[in-house]
Amino acid sequence: MSKRLAHTLLVLAILAFSHPVFAGEITPINEINTAPVNFDGKEVKLKGIPKNPTRLPLVNLKSYVLEDSSGEITVLTELDLPKMNEEITIRAKVKSLAIVKGDALGLTVTELERYEQQQKI
Repeated sequence: MSKRLAHTLLVLAILAFSHPVFAGEITPINEINTAPVNFDGKEVKLKGIPKNPTRLPLVNLKSYVLEDSSGEITVLTELDLPKMNEEITIRAKVKSLAIVKGDALGLTVTELERYEQQQKI
């Protein structure tokens, strides 16, 4: 194998493992809601409309409901709350408090990153 090919393969492998969510791979919210065990501990990319914001400053808790065409899910965030009723895309981590006999209990989705929406010209 040539050094150039080996270098290219190494770079591709590093990119593949260092960035688990690839552009365009939006997970429908319904997939998480119907099979949360399949997403436990994984990062996902979600796109939808935020609504129903909650901010409890005494316990530093902020959350909102993210809705897409397949359903809705509550998202915890440490970022500023997003603008309501304007589509956003986020990278989030899905976790369950416990998994008992294959059933996930205490599903949490925590926002890790929010992507800026492209402006329409």
